[in-house]
Amino acid sequence: MRIDILPIPQMLKQQYEKAGILELYPPQITCVEEGLFDGRNLLIAIPTASGKTLVAEMAMHHHISMGGKCLYIVPLKALASEKYQEFSGKGVRVGISTGDFDRRDEHLAKYDIVIATSEKADSLLRNNARWLSGITLLIVDEVHLIDDESRGATLEMVITKLRCENPRLSVIGLSATIGNPEALASWLDGRVVESDWRPVELREGVYYRGCIHFRDREREIAQHSRFDDLNLCLDTVEEGGQCLVFVSSRRNAEGYAKRAATLLKCTDTALTRLSQALYGVAETEMGKVLAGCVERGAAFHHAGLSARQRELVERGFRDGQIKVIASTPTLAAGLNLPARRVIIRDTLRYQSGEGMAPIPVREYRQMAGRAGRPHLDPYGEAVLIAKGEHGIDELFEAYIDAPPEHVSSRLASESLLTTHLLSLVASRFVRNAKELHAFMEATFHAHTHPEGRRLARIVDRGLSYLEGAEMITGIGGMLEPTRYGATVSRLYIDPRSAELVTSVLQAQDSFSEIGLLQLIASTPDMYTLYVKRDDLPVLERFIFEHEEELWMPFSFEDAEAYFRSLKTALLLRDWVEEVGEGLICERWGVGPGDIYNAVEGVKWLIHATAELGRLAAPHLSAPIAEMELRMKHGIRKELLPLVQLRGIGRVRARRLFNNNITTIAEIREAGIERITSIVGQGIANQIFAQADGSGGEEERETKEERGGQSTLSRFGE
Repeated sequence: MRIDILPIPQMLKQQYEKAGILELYPPQITCVEEGLFDGRNLLIAIPTASGKTLVAEMAMHHHISMGGKCLYIVPLKALASEKYQEFSGKGVRVGISTGDFDRRDEHLAKYDIVIATSEKADSLLRNNARWLSGITLLIVDEVHLIDDESRGATLEMVITKLRCENPRLSVIGLSATIGNPEALASWLDGRVVESDWRPVELREGVYYRGCIHFRDREREIAQHSRFDDLNLCLDTVEEGGQCLVFVSSRRNAEGYAKRAATLLKCTDTALTRLSQALYGVAETEMGKVLAGCVERGAAFHHAGLSARQRELVERGFRDGQIKVIASTPTLAAGLNLPARRVIIRDTLRYQSGEGMAPIPVREYRQMAGRAGRPHLDPYGEAVLIAKGEHGIDELFEAYIDAPPEHVSSRLASESLLTTHLLSLVASRFVRNAKELHAFMEATFHAHTHPEGRRLARIVDRGLSYLEGAEMITGIGGMLEPTRYGATVSRLYIDPRSAELVTSVLQAQDSFSEIGLLQLIASTPDMYTLYVKRDDLPVLERFIFEHEEELWMPFSFEDAEAYFRSLKTALLLRDWVEEVGEGLICERWGVGPGDIYNAVEGVKWLIHATAELGRLAAPHLSAPIAEMELRMKHGIRKELLPLVQLRGIGRVRARRLFNNNITTIAEIREAGIERITSIVGQGIANQIFAQADGSGGEEERETKEERGGQSTLSRFGE
């Protein structure tokens, strides 16, 4: 089926023609035949690289040409940015929203396509963003994540709310890995488009003792090293391909990259430039190791890297300079980085409370789906590594021949559901028990569990908890939010977090920086750092020396959680004390990406705590608000006046302060020539334009409209 006969705008056809896309793939043809342009709900379950995004884009442009508006939901901020770039510049207005959770972002009403994470879409619904009522097409990327333990309930609630609010809404779900597509499609009142077709043939096999065993053939691998995983990689590189190697931990990823670099020994001026760029942003030993590996054609990729480091590695791999990336599975779940051969070295991964556990089939398929670069590779190979001869058949049975797991609802988690019950009541989405019951009947959980007795009990317990916490009232069957409950819902935090925060704040007579950070790090909403054995003496000594400053009492029953929250709090305290990134990483055994994630996570919780503090502990609201600004910029208290100016972050503010310029008034008195000598001409001009009340507004508005997120590198400006 040719692109030029489809009912999509001419500009989009021209864009596709310029990119060499003239005809549809077979699964895409099936999507058209199943009603893609007729407003049909579809669940599209086809392999990675088979053209799901193109199908979604065509559907969106068709809806827009008919006067519609589209919401595209993704699971990760990084994916939102990738899709924003992919959809922009094709004749429609594209917006992105991944920022603050207590805003309606009404400016998004002017966009034809809005890209958002499921959490941001949920917060927009909670805050009654009026423009959402105009959505006519909902695209849910990675729809199988409705089964995710931590995020699935939110995605299910978003889909249910949007469908209840607009019964005529068209829904398209996209997935490469789903075991029961009929169940999910039935809930969506949609049709299933399922296919195994790929533009590049995928060969799946198991390696053992110098040979890859495929279903219909065997392939001998030359032995350049005593390491099987390296031999598989070198074999691919020698024939002109690239490799992705998935391992179970960061340490394993870094170790593999170092071993690969010693054997690859690539020499390329482009690699040298890339390595120099990585050395330029390396503030830790890990960063220097990465730069050294890249110089020889190898790299590692995990959440401990900074955003800039990940960006450089991904670009180097896409450009064909880096020959192998060793990664934790996070890479498979998000970014589009295909390779000739994908090696799944580790099928066991550490799970908290369980020890080493097998990875799910769905995760294997996400990794294997990265094998084969369209238009570049004649085939793709996904290779597992057996530990013994018996492991060949076991791995075929457990992964290659096994169907992906069925997806199921995660709403039956009491803690998760209680959060969403509050949002339903606080946003006036439901006003009484009858409406709440009707809403719950529309969920995926109710669709797959028609008896509903367990969910009903959990709903009753959740409502009872919310009433006991004085977040809602339920008199005569009518459900109403209290001021407290409405605030908690708007702030997009777990009611249990709010209860912990308010009760602890009310018990404090005076402010403590570490006490506040420890409190926030103890909430259910905060992801905390893993505590290593070497951390314990440091943490125990801190408790002994600073016990009176800590707000949370030690618990023998949950000592691990206590130490994790304290370690996280101390890292955050280092950040606001302007400790350098390299020293923080060394002190706490983390990477730059971990600092960024901790800071990004806590910034919102400090904002929420400041809001709750105004209600529960007004005497602490001022220092908490100060800490919110300090955390945003990573500064000590004395720099607060200077960071009010755009373009001035922790480094430039400290530079000004060390030159005895401590306030905006002193900047004016110093004059532009002196300020230029300290921060440079461009920033000085920007500062004085603001001091005169002009400049910068348009830039700030543009960033806010696109939902721009600060990066760790921006914090240092």
